Amino acid sequence: MPIGPTVRRLLGPLEKPTANLYRAFFVNLGRQIDQVHRWAPTASDILEIGCGEGAVCDRLASVYPSAQITGIDITPRAGRLGRTDSGRVHFANATAGEFAASHPGQFDLVLICDVMHHVPWDAHADLLQSAGRLLRPGGALVVKDWERITNIAHFLCAFSDRVITGDSVRYATAAEFQRLFESVFGPGSVAEQVRLPPWRNNVMFFVRPAVGGAA
Repeated sequence: MPIGPTVRRLLGPLEKPTANLYRAFFVNLGRQIDQVHRWAPTASDILEIGCGEGAVCDRLASVYPSAQITGIDITPRAGRLGRTDSGRVHFANATAGEFAASHPGQFDLVLICDVMHHVPWDAHADLLQSAGRLLRPGGALVVKDWERITNIAHFLCAFSDRVITGDSVRYATAAEFQRLFESVFGPGSVAEQVRLPPWRNNVMFFVRPAVGGAA
């Protein structure tokens, strides 16, 4: 049984700052969102698939002050710790497939951040195809994940993912991600790849589907 829900209850009002400190050990979220903004500076309708409790959407709202931002997650707690005061940030309990069916072609930027290693291996292509259907023609997909590199950070990440979430996680290499994206969106669809501090396990891809999304 995952210990995450119990820990969150015990932390009470300290939950959000504690979650931010925990996240900062693994990734510099500020640098991550700044890089997203460099790749897609004019995005006006942004979707995060697998938004969790809203940390990335919070940062997106600050960096894109005029954009409409939506976060979806399969958990009913989607966006529970995120900001909603601006009226520009919205959260929904939905799968990517469900949301693609009701919101096709409505976003110029879609993000999937640290979700892929929680998704069953044989469901990766379906998730990416749903993301592609959500994009407008000319839109972009950003995928950030944790690469399988043997170091102390990877041991700690794998341990915390399994204990805190209870998920059966599986990590990919950057080369495996590259092949996956090109199998779904076509050769040359990965426009750029970067590493994020503080660990080189953090890898992020800027993907441009050939014609407005996956088939």
